[in-house]
Amino acid sequence: MISTHILDTAGGDPARGVPVRLEHHDGAGWQPVGEGRTDDDGRLRFPVEAPSGGYRLVFDTAAHLGADAFFPEITVAFAVADPSRGYHVPLLLSRYGYTTYRGS
Repeated sequence: MISTHILDTAGGDPARGVPVRLEHHDGAGWQPVGEGRTDDDGRLRFPVEAPSGGYRLVFDTAAHLGADAFFPEITVAFAVADPSRGYHVPLLLSRYGYTTYRGS
């Protein structure tokens, strides 16, 4: 399973309703494998079996920050090494910056 959590660090609040797409690199290019919106707690789970390989989460941050967002879309690429483990990739977001890390 792959999951994410978006926190708007400007106010310390979860980013609700943000569209997020999960993609897998299949050797020929990036293919969508899931999409959804963050819940009221800013969380989203993709209940997919994730084979080893490259993945990326594409966050439509303009949906939360507005059309004039400095980063209207954020893409976070990461590697799944052990398919038996869960992968949590949080996003800390503000109007002019963001950070991410491997969560637990």
